[in-house]
Amino acid sequence: MTAIWRSTLTLVGATTLTFGMAHAQSPELSDPPAIEGDIVADHGSHTLRMGIGLSETSPQFLSSQYFGEILEQRTDGRITVNVFPNSQLGDDVQMMEMLQTGTLDMTYPSSSATTGYVQALSAFDLPFLLPSREAAIAVMQSDVAQEMLDGFEGTGLKALTFSENGYRQLSNSARPVETPEDVAGLDVRGLSVRTMQNPVHLAIWEALGANPTPMAFGELFSALEQGVVDGQENPWSTILTSNFNEVQDYGTETRHVYTPFIMMLSERTWDRMAPEYQELVLEAARQSAEYEIQLSAEYDDWSRDQLEARGMQITRLSDEQLAAFQEAVQPVYEEWAPRIGEDLIAEIQQIVEDSSN
Repeated sequence: MTAIWRSTLTLVGATTLTFGMAHAQSPELSDPPAIEGDIVADHGSHTLRMGIGLSETSPQFLSSQYFGEILEQRTDGRITVNVFPNSQLGDDVQMMEMLQTGTLDMTYPSSSATTGYVQALSAFDLPFLLPSREAAIAVMQSDVAQEMLDGFEGTGLKALTFSENGYRQLSNSARPVETPEDVAGLDVRGLSVRTMQNPVHLAIWEALGANPTPMAFGELFSALEQGVVDGQENPWSTILTSNFNEVQDYGTETRHVYTPFIMMLSERTWDRMAPEYQELVLEAARQSAEYEIQLSAEYDDWSRDQLEARGMQITRLSDEQLAAFQEAVQPVYEEWAPRIGEDLIAEIQQIVEDSSN
């Protein structure tokens, strides 16, 4: 990165802070793309409050700042976006409810938190469905994915675009995990693993013999620190930027689920905007999502290596070891494929196959 990209962060009850991403412990992240396009006509002013779950150093936050910069530049300052990170305004579910009531304008939840609104999104929670980032991107950019976004119509939520949350990996404070038996603990108790409040995630960890424990993300660090749960599962970048390595000794590169983020807007806010502003918001969302996916790819392996350098013992599974995990979670498909839709899953599997050709 040739220049430090400086961002502003508006904190609740605090002044605006400025920070730089370039320092000794940061990856070489790409600068945001140049903002192109004419300034749109004046349709009034909007200040959008956006709550997200992750920290100020996460790709989610950095791309959200870029989203705001696009809108501010192309409206000559008439649309501004204040981003509130670190679950300051609530967890994913709470912030979506705030969008529905109009007390918050935007949020950026994991797809796993949204399945109560659109059942088809549960497909992303099926284990080992998306074998590569390329396959995942192909699915997120498909007509199938757009139908999922359109499925939010009438819920009070306007789903704008998908971006990358990433491949979920297991970390814990009890023992190295190389096999499903290490999760189940044949000679000791099974691991207690924090999950999202998502029935497919619960089924995955139950199939592996763990004790899954749903919990809000904002409560997770304290729960790990106090030993309320042994472990959790999130992308490497989230594990690093959340400092979970301070309370987790072991990591395993399971890549068991790939989950997207969904950038969304309150339908009440959307309806107050002029059509030209709506078009611009959608364009900016898609541009910032592409940037977020790029940042996530740059951050992922670097984050794993950083966690290792900071003392976390990380197990990289062989193909044979990974196959054992895949076999262990087959009952999840048997239970959930009929509920989610076998035709939908077949469509996604075809997109995956086509993306590898």
